[in-house]
Amino acid sequence: MTEESGSPRKRRRKGSGVTMADVAAAAGVSMQTVSRALRFPETVTPERRKAIQEAIEKTHYVHNLAASHLASHKSNTVAAVIPTLSASVFAETIQHFSGVLHEAGYQIFLGNTDYRLEREEEIIRSLLGRRPDGIFIIGTHHSRGSISLLRRAGIPVVEGWDFIKKPIDRIVGFSNADAITAMVQHLVASGRRYIVFAGVVRKGDSRAAARRAAFKAEMEKIFPGEKPRIVISTEMSVEMKSGVELLRRALARYPEADAMMFTSDILASGALLGTQRIGITVPQRLAITGFGDFELARHLLPSLTTVAVPSAEIGRRAGQLLLGAMRDDVSSENIIDVGFKLMIRESG
Repeated sequence: MTEESGSPRKRRRKGSGVTMADVAAAAGVSMQTVSRALRFPETVTPERRKAIQEAIEKTHYVHNLAASHLASHKSNTVAAVIPTLSASVFAETIQHFSGVLHEAGYQIFLGNTDYRLEREEEIIRSLLGRRPDGIFIIGTHHSRGSISLLRRAGIPVVEGWDFIKKPIDRIVGFSNADAITAMVQHLVASGRRYIVFAGVVRKGDSRAAARRAAFKAEMEKIFPGEKPRIVISTEMSVEMKSGVELLRRALARYPEADAMMFTSDILASGALLGTQRIGITVPQRLAITGFGDFELARHLLPSLTTVAVPSAEIGRRAGQLLLGAMRDDVSSENIIDVGFKLMIRESG
């Protein structure tokens, strides 16, 4: 029977779908060019990439990543591990990191540790099971198990948001300790003596712990024999109402305080607004400083003195560093210090 006489159509074998040859024919290029455009888009001219993308959309082609990865021994994926999803500074870092890698044809797997070393180890093990071509981790403080997993993985590793002389592999960051030391020196130079360090230091948050340790060391150096004034919570969340509560606790414990340094702009902003409710003038009676230089900091009244962290630059440089390492670029840097900047504004 012919098809016209009602015989059933021959069905396409399940799973065969549109092939790369179909895309190549639609785009007017070779299959090799299509393959390169999908795996290494930067090696194909913009005009051909556009033609191939239009052909993919026209034919509804879906690239078989599993087969491609088996053939090339590369997954075209990278893993990123961050402490928390709620902090906008980390989100900005990941956004710019992802932008660099996405442009080069990589997809991102993301894991959130919640500042817990044991959870970080679990996430690293899980992400490595997906065979990424590289991994980016915010932080430099890890469990022995995590360090062992990362070193044995045999892939490039970039750590970020802190700075140590001997990273696991590569690092892009700044010294949290140096930033706090510089802020202490600024406040002392401006005539402040009774400085309180206040913040939320959750277990596993090595950066906040480094800031506290640096404050203590610098105050002991400047005022020997005088116990540093520190008000820390390990249970509060990093939100503005916590800043108000830390302000209350600090003034109750240290009524002589003439300056407060907070571990985050969020906490400092809450405290700054809290001073207005209880009639404390800033900076005349009490100077207040933060850390991070969030957008809110410059719009407060008075505007917030803080430490500017180049979170976007950390993401971009980390992406570039990891990309170079995955391409075996021996000329790429291994250690990048992006530095920090004191933003001296009205509050301190």
